[in-house]
Amino acid sequence: MTHKPIKIAVFAGDGVGPEIMQEALKVLKVISDKKNISIELTEGYIGGSAYDIYGVPLPDESLNLALQSDAVLLGAVGGPKWEGLDYSVRPERALLGLREKLGLFANLRPVVVFDELLDASPLKKEIVQGIDIMILRELTGDVYFGQPRGVSVGKDGKRTGVNTMIYTEDEIRRIAVRAFELARGRKKQLLSVDKANVLETTELWRTVVTEVGLDYPDVTLKHMYVDNCAMQLIRNPSQFDVMVTANLFGDILSDEAAMLTGSIGMLPSASLGMDKALYEPIHGSAPDIAGKNIANPLATILSVAMMLRYSMNRPAEATLIEKAVADVLKDGWRTQDIYSEGNRLAGTREMGNAVIEKLANLMH
Repeated sequence: MTHKPIKIAVFAGDGVGPEIMQEALKVLKVISDKKNISIELTEGYIGGSAYDIYGVPLPDESLNLALQSDAVLLGAVGGPKWEGLDYSVRPERALLGLREKLGLFANLRPVVVFDELLDASPLKKEIVQGIDIMILRELTGDVYFGQPRGVSVGKDGKRTGVNTMIYTEDEIRRIAVRAFELARGRKKQLLSVDKANVLETTELWRTVVTEVGLDYPDVTLKHMYVDNCAMQLIRNPSQFDVMVTANLFGDILSDEAAMLTGSIGMLPSASLGMDKALYEPIHGSAPDIAGKNIANPLATILSVAMMLRYSMNRPAEATLIEKAVADVLKDGWRTQDIYSEGNRLAGTREMGNAVIEKLANLMH
């Protein structure tokens, strides 16, 4: 019986994107070869590199490639080179365009602290040890997409900026369902974060999430205001398991939570829709170190693990990659961003090869 190949659109993007993508694809090839997973990879341009060729950050052929694929694997976009461009054609617009066109409404950001990297966290070891949080951020609503928006000039010559925070009941319901399903597969604990004491939009959020919770009696639902949540993430992060929140709050809280780990270069992410998904590291394109074999490829490699888990239904293979990364760290291998004295300094390629070697041992 021949299985239809899984189609993956590969967008290396800008800055360190091509380097880290190369290592991630090497890891994916080892897994697909050893486990007989049929994969069809097609590469395309996105972000600043696409603008340089096509004059737009998300050319039609790249969008069509993404639409025809089962999943998208992305490196990073952006850089100072394109900061002077009009807002409408900046590299980051490609990401917003992909999320919108692919219907990617659920952003999964795992925040995991590896024991070997406890010293990298700015917080005390006893506060961050054992942290394993999954933040689920709604991606297609809220102030980022709400209308009206913009800056206008009044009759008095004074400028006014407007953004509209808006959510429909259906948008809240579908992200809540994802959150409860996710929580059900973990510790059966869900925290919904809002600002229902001040914002009517998030009052509706709290009401709808509570309604959805009636269908999941096995999951314990709690609510927390966003300002308290920001404080609790620093004070006692281990109290959290699965957290669901709106676009704006999720943007801020997930970056705050990322710093608990000590290295943003270690964290992957997944953006899921009904039948499409996009996987990427949460760090930027780091153009200052591009081409120097310095960048940390582990977040992109771990994004491949998320792709295996959520788009390919291969959780065992995802776990193999995660275990290989943990074993490499146990052996003391570190890229520059997580290096400390006494460890073994690795370049981008060396770190990728170390993960592949561990994978080979795990699959014997």
